Amino acid sequence: MIDKDAYIKKLEAEIELGQAKLAELKAQAKSKLADGSIEYEKKVAEAEEMFEALKAKMKELGDAGESAWEHLKDGVEKTWDTLSATIRDSVAKLKG
Repeated sequence: MIDKDAYIKKLEAEIELGQAKLAELKAQAKSKLADGSIEYEKKVAEAEEMFEALKAKMKELGDAGESAWEHLKDGVEKTWDTLSATIRDSVAKLKG
């Protein structure tokens, strides 16, 4: 079983990488603005909302007691998986 603090630090590092990819996505979407990037703007806005939700879940996780954090971890992981997939898909579409 992974330690709560180690898990939070690992997830924080992954979030930083995700935010860097989101920044890249924003820059690419801006360059495609003339090409009807409304879809990209929606994806960026969706990803930003997910980041905010993930941050809220991370706070809950950090505040949770030892017995509750394992339960909360599943929700955090699900949110992170969805967010990562959204960013990956959006970056792939911009490059494609």
